[in-house]
Amino acid sequence: MSNCIPRWNLDSIFPDIDSDEHKKALEEFSAAMDNVDALLETADRFTREANANFDFPAWLSSYLAASDELTARSRTLGAYAYVSYSTDTTDTARLNNLSRVQELSVRLQQQELKFSTMLLAHRASLEEFYRRFPQYAGWRYLLDEVLEGTRHQMSAPEEKLAMDLQRTGGDAWGRLQEQLVSTLHDDSGKTFNEIRNDAFSPDARLRRESWGKELELLSCHRVSFAAALNNLKGETVLLNRRRHWDDALARALDSSRMSRATLDALISSLEGALPMWRTYFQAKAKLLRRAAATASAAAGTDKEPGLAFYDLFAPLPAPQGSGSLLEKKWTFDEARDYVAAEYKSFSAEMGAFAEHAFASGWIDAEIRPGKVGGAYDEDFPKGHQSRILLNFTGAFSDIITLAHELGHAYHFSCMKGKPASFFDYPMTLAETASTFAETITKQDMLARCSDADKLRLLDIDLQDAAQVLVDILCRFYFERSVFEERENGELGADDFCRLMRDAQEKSYGSGLSSERHEYMWALKSHYYSTDLDFYNFPYAFGQLFAAALYMKYRQEGASFAATYAALLADTGSMSCEDVCRKAGFDISSVEFWKSGIAMYAAEVAEFTALAEKA
Repeated sequence: MSNCIPRWNLDSIFPDIDSDEHKKALEEFSAAMDNVDALLETADRFTREANANFDFPAWLSSYLAASDELTARSRTLGAYAYVSYSTDTTDTARLNNLSRVQELSVRLQQQELKFSTMLLAHRASLEEFYRRFPQYAGWRYLLDEVLEGTRHQMSAPEEKLAMDLQRTGGDAWGRLQEQLVSTLHDDSGKTFNEIRNDAFSPDARLRRESWGKELELLSCHRVSFAAALNNLKGETVLLNRRRHWDDALARALDSSRMSRATLDALISSLEGALPMWRTYFQAKAKLLRRAAATASAAAGTDKEPGLAFYDLFAPLPAPQGSGSLLEKKWTFDEARDYVAAEYKSFSAEMGAFAEHAFASGWIDAEIRPGKVGGAYDEDFPKGHQSRILLNFTGAFSDIITLAHELGHAYHFSCMKGKPASFFDYPMTLAETASTFAETITKQDMLARCSDADKLRLLDIDLQDAAQVLVDILCRFYFERSVFEERENGELGADDFCRLMRDAQEKSYGSGLSSERHEYMWALKSHYYSTDLDFYNFPYAFGQLFAAALYMKYRQEGASFAATYAALLADTGSMSCEDVCRKAGFDISSVEFWKSGIAMYAAEVAEFTALAEKA
């Protein structure tokens, strides 16, 4: 069968980084920044010298138009620089272009700081602005967000000093953790990442041996890891205090555009589902033991019914014979047609979008030297188009990846006609369309496969969901306890191990055997980021939100597609609560989140029944 794996076409954005069109775009980007600087200087001069004569509403109208144009240019050039580099990381010219665009964009941060100060000084004129310029009514949330942000800013010199010191402070501690993990290897030279990947191996003994190596390697650098995490979180505690945040969680909620009431409802629903997840873990542990597919002496027994940590990702034995959808080697054409059909099954509009993306050369799926691994979607305000990168091998997982990344692009397509300033949405909503597209694809596959495939597919879906809805809860517990204790003093490796053990017991409980992983705090890079405190709960939000939307779709049928598209269109200009309230959902209610849990509860029940018969 044909398997023509595509490379994308970037001509409709720029022919090349050396093209006249790209050079002109860079010049226009610099000119647009100069224009915004001039507007800010004008406002500053009027405010200081002739404030009574300053028509702030008219100025704000001009500023927002200029700033939005600048945002569109910045996003297009930044996305183009990255996609050009990511398909050939060995090309020095592309790397230099990426660095140049990033350096040019540093000015934008200073402009944002100056604008927030100006907006605060003239906030009394905002109602007049909305009255005289009604076309900007939709900007109210974003402008209010800027004003709220000024409450959490130090003085301009202090903010600049903090940014400068962070490079040799928190950022440096984060780089130390990355460097330590990336250089770890065993006596044979096997890298730490290779050892980590053994968790997915069908070889039970290898999984256990690699888990032991992982713990040993991390423990060798426990003092360094602990110093990095302790000092980085200490810096965060200090800066949060100076910026008037109640705690690190308040700052994370603000960046996620959600309320604490919504987070409480989400966490409550996750906690309420823990017994269900433990049932799944225990059923899998027993199945692995019956199939002699675990190297654990105790996991899956009456004494320790849960899984060994190293068996969380253990693949179930493949069924005998041919015809398995999971073992099938897919051509790209088959993958394209399958995903397009899945999109079309939800709505004609979504199906047409998928077909347009494939036909327009938006996808780069070929594996080749110099290309980055993994998968991503990049969106371009220019022409309101996207590009999707993946590395297609023909495995079933590639179908899910393709559906996922195309979902991101569909999300962006729903925002067509909106200002470029509305294209930034919080992490909580960023995975909605991608996870929803995944869910449609997986649920359809579950409905059409054999029992043997269904057991394995359910396991794949449940283990992925458990990582987001159980392990993410574990990470949330851990990080919350770290901040609580760091407020009162220094923390060492023993403290971090203790807090991780407590978090795993509270979340996994009897779902895990006594063979656990107390050093997970040392390897998760999210803990070591100065900008991503509580990076964890937005993933749980996105996973469960998409599941709840899918259950709503099952109830309402084809009419839900319009509600869904409208919801995606609003994600960049409202709070999470307002976006969902407009679509008819109350996400501050535990009942909403339980509707998403119900989908996984049905899968756990089916998995358990099939596992008993296997």
